[in-house]
Amino acid sequence: MKIGDIMTRDVRTIDRNSTVEQAARMMKELNVGSIPVTENGNVIGIITDRDVVLRNVADGRTAADTRVEEVMSKTVVTATPDMDVHRAADLMAQNQIRRLPIVENNRMVGIVSIGDLAVRNIYENEAGEALSSISKPSRPSL
Repeated sequence: MKIGDIMTRDVRTIDRNSTVEQAARMMKELNVGSIPVTENGNVIGIITDRDVVLRNVADGRTAADTRVEEVMSKTVVTATPDMDVHRAADLMAQNQIRRLPIVENNRMVGIVSIGDLAVRNIYENEAGEALSSISKPSRPSL
């Protein structure tokens, strides 16, 4: 099965010049933990709830005055719709990411989350392994 078969196609995105407050409100409205940042249809970053907390709130910035571009994750791992779902799960695990934008001809066409893989019983093991790998702390707990 290809990742394009299970991806979410109707993906809301945000502009780099939007405020972090706008991004947070969009995440709340959509009940999601991340929003791809695009420019002319190209993925240029992703803003996550973690970015909002660690790069905005924890740094004492004001969400209404901070642009998405200032706190977004700029390195974005992507896949293509024809990628095998097993390979996509491996890619997510290797890069410790929970969401994978799907790009075709340099345009965002969808997104897959670790949950999308988990809801399909065939891929439960891959999703579980990917999530386990993603959830491992990078340093010892105190």
